Amino acid sequence: MVSALTGAGYKCTTDAAYAICTSGAASVWVLTGSHPRPPVVSLHAPGPVATASAEIAKVLPKTLELAHINQGAEIATWFSEQKSTTTAQATFGDWQADYSAEVDSEEPGAHLTLTDKLCKANCQAE
Repeated sequence: MVSALTGAGYKCTTDAAYAICTSGAASVWVLTGSHPRPPVVSLHAPGPVATASAEIAKVLPKTLELAHINQGAEIATWFSEQKSTTTAQATFGDWQADYSAEVDSEEPGAHLTLTDKLCKANCQAE
């Protein structure tokens, strides 16, 4: 998936457990390892919640396509409906979506994490 993101114009780096790929203000974190598909795909953007959510919404459809997440349209629609909430959770096929917004913190922003419920080993960062 990292090579697909790079090919789509993202700039990618890695830390101990994640490849972190950025496009504009949004970043996509992909849990690395030897998995048939990435078990965790997480999107983050800093700033006021409305701005941060808009940045995630810009890259979400393409990210879901590159990650081969079949319910991409459903997830993107659900995400667009979360603008007035600070936390939400939903299940789409094999994927669990968790949304959270940091409002009253030193680093405000929005976060959307997709976790593959079929993953059985090494499914989360240490």
